Amino acid sequence: MKKIIALACLSMLPLSYAAAEGYQVNAQSTKQAGMGHVGAAMKLGAESMHFNPAGLVFMDKNVDLSAGITGVFANGKFTQNDGYEAKTDNKASTPLYAYAGFKIYDFLAAGISINTPYGSSINWGRDWRGAHLVQDISLKAFNIQPTVSWKIMDNLSIGAGLMMEFGNIELNRALIAPGEINKMAGILLESNPGLGAMIPDEIKALMAKYDEVSAASVGLKGDAGIRFGFNVGAMYDINEKITVGVSYRSKVTARVKEGDVALSYANKADLDKLMGMVGQFVPGAGLPPLDQSTFSAELPLPDNWNVGVSYRPTNRWEVSGEVQFVGWGAYKSLDVKFYPDSELGKYNITAPKKYKNSRIYRLGGQFAATDRLDVRLGAYYDESPVEDDYLNPETPSMNKLGLTAGLSFRPLKSLSVDFAFSYVTGFGRDGSYTDEYTLLKNLPIPDAAKIRKFEGHYDVYALMPSIGLSYAF
Repeated sequence: MKKIIALACLSMLPLSYAAAEGYQVNAQSTKQAGMGHVGAAMKLGAESMHFNPAGLVFMDKNVDLSAGITGVFANGKFTQNDGYEAKTDNKASTPLYAYAGFKIYDFLAAGISINTPYGSSINWGRDWRGAHLVQDISLKAFNIQPTVSWKIMDNLSIGAGLMMEFGNIELNRALIAPGEINKMAGILLESNPGLGAMIPDEIKALMAKYDEVSAASVGLKGDAGIRFGFNVGAMYDINEKITVGVSYRSKVTARVKEGDVALSYANKADLDKLMGMVGQFVPGAGLPPLDQSTFSAELPLPDNWNVGVSYRPTNRWEVSGEVQFVGWGAYKSLDVKFYPDSELGKYNITAPKKYKNSRIYRLGGQFAATDRLDVRLGAYYDESPVEDDYLNPETPSMNKLGLTAGLSFRPLKSLSVDFAFSYVTGFGRDGSYTDEYTLLKNLPIPDAAKIRKFEGHYDVYALMPSIGLSYAF
């Protein structure tokens, strides 16, 4: 990924925080969004390329096309015991998908898809209390996947796809958050009590100006290079009514080979003056020249196992249940290295994450009300992979419940207009995250004094309307 901001990389790809856990997005099909996003054991035509590529070969027509877009309207709230409250002011995210499937023979099909499996949009504001961890972030990761599907027997099929993932990111966080200048001054005075009497009133006045304002911030804007993975699956009809399916999407590691840092200030002239005066009393104090650096880092995008079963009691009904195993345990920490190492290596960051593997439980049903109208309902329960002591506002992670509904109307036999709506709510959670004061990192004071802990209570919810079209001929 290119042009990534250095210190902001403490959570390099913290994606869609209220639509799904971790950084995954439940918006790969409008039809399946209405059913709780099940699909591993369902024959979905071209859309099977995402859910289980083994289902692609069961296309009814020679060509199957599908496309759609979802609006993710996510909201979060943070509170602390002293009554402090902050709310997000997020722009809508718009993950999209498009699938094109082609039947080559009765036993062989192929296709290509593009979708947005990862993405995020969160804005806590420039000057909130957690600005040192995140101010705002917007990220989209796209996946292009050519796929092939083979029917080994009438009731057994397999499929495989090559995932090619790329994307872009914008992120901002405070290098000096509101009130941190006075906090750091207090820490320095504890280690050097004699400095207190030496600090002139002019410095104290300048420090007070930043009690409610982020003095300096870092921001990023960059593109991710293409990384490769794979998606495989198998599907088996036990009888005419029951189908079982399993699929696997591999882990993909996003690598930052080189990045640029940009700095912004509430008032650069004032801050330069303040840092100059502080430097007279505390040698080594000041802003690190990170905007003159490059860095490298990497982040795992987790693997996924999906195991499902579908049941068709009549020609009009289909219900499906599914368990998704998400390999979040691969995300242990984020390590950021700065270059040139001889000058900036002392600012290298190891940010512990210690995610754990998690599960998503899904249930959905579809009813053909008429020959032209299908209606759908669904629900899912999404476990958090984040421990209480590593809860960060970049991804205010918590267990979530999603409730979904949808319908499809066919004005023409071969054309389907699809609608879905999802409501996702988190089960409010207390948590904390501990890191270091960046500007104290290399000063001669006790290590314990360099540590800061940010804690409070988080609530999140999201509304997700979706619209899609599918056409087969």
